[in-house]
Amino acid sequence: MFGFSSDARELRVLFLDMNSFFASVEQQENPALRGRPVIVAATSADTTVAIAASYEAKAYGIKTGTRVGDAKRMCPDLHIVSSGHGLYTSYHNRILEVVERILPIDKVLSVDEMQFRLLGNEKRPSQAERLAHSIKMAIREGVGESMLCSVGIAPNSFLAKVATEIEKPDGLVILQEHELPGRLTTLKLTDFPGINRRMLARLQANGIFTTADLLSQNSAQMKRAFGSVIGERWWYLLRGYELKSGEDRQQQALSHSHVLPPEFRTEEGAYKVLLRLTQKAAARLRSHGWATQSVSVYVIGKKSWEIHRRTGALQSTVQMNAVVAEMWEDHCFDEPIQVGIVLGNLVNHADITPNLFDPQPEGDEFSRAMDRVNQKFGKNKVFLAALEDAKGAAPERIAFHKTQLFSEGKADNAQE
Repeated sequence: MFGFSSDARELRVLFLDMNSFFASVEQQENPALRGRPVIVAATSADTTVAIAASYEAKAYGIKTGTRVGDAKRMCPDLHIVSSGHGLYTSYHNRILEVVERILPIDKVLSVDEMQFRLLGNEKRPSQAERLAHSIKMAIREGVGESMLCSVGIAPNSFLAKVATEIEKPDGLVILQEHELPGRLTTLKLTDFPGINRRMLARLQANGIFTTADLLSQNSAQMKRAFGSVIGERWWYLLRGYELKSGEDRQQQALSHSHVLPPEFRTEEGAYKVLLRLTQKAAARLRSHGWATQSVSVYVIGKKSWEIHRRTGALQSTVQMNAVVAEMWEDHCFDEPIQVGIVLGNLVNHADITPNLFDPQPEGDEFSRAMDRVNQKFGKNKVFLAALEDAKGAAPERIAFHKTQLFSEGKADNAQE
């Protein structure tokens, strides 16, 4: 069923994971924060959450997703820094520049993760280790002394990423064929990418409570425990086989969310910010040449609410606003804290056959004209009247899975 090389399971991949990336950037920029517990958050309001935490903050039990109010109680000496997303993108690009002087990058996987292919003599453990140390030194000298990273080296990309979890921060772990899979037993199940709380519960229902339990399963048992062929794939991956992967699929969904500033934590304010997110999501959709066939919106609060709607293929901001407005008529929530929109079932706009009686093409062209004006003259030079009060809300954020910020107009996302 699976295709993989018949060669020995030699070292093939070097994986780089920047440690506490956002917090480390802030500590690098401000020496007074070095060695101190720091979290990065959208605002200092107790109801918002930590986007990232330094290792000094993690020592108090604070992690990504911890509410700021809770984090303050856990660490009275905590420093809260507002996120500087243009700055994170700048550091990301500087890291790419310096590491490529050592070894060509195979894939940039996120703002703080990338992988490299090892070829020829680079596959020898001593040579691979030397390259890893050279990359670490290049980052420290070329980007900053606070920018630590963990490096994993293994026969496949899955294990190379897992290896970065074994030693943090500033780790370097090589997983060789003769050590597999036994050396992995020190990890918790949730240290493996893809095992979230839901999957953990499924594995536990099948009698798998530890990594040792997981590694004792045969391929058929793994398939049954995971509930799909993914479990069988894991059996091979955990033993160092490099499986052949199919072509990357087109992105299936596009989303934007925003934690509401205090002045927008009302029914009216939440709706205005949601329309702002709709405008941004629609512009981003058009920049990729996509159209959406489903829209979901949600509000998180004391009482949360969400709604989903299938649509025809849409690209127009005006038409998406109309869909959101219709969905909003059924809203039911209390004390809103965050709003979001998800555009799903994405298709290439060029592949759509237009309906002769549908006014959508004109709406699409109007939206694309708005994009062109904003790109040339600046963000929000042209916007819908309903966005007047919220046009400055919901600036672009660099999430961990992103590698760059989407720009809605000239000079947008200038380095903060």
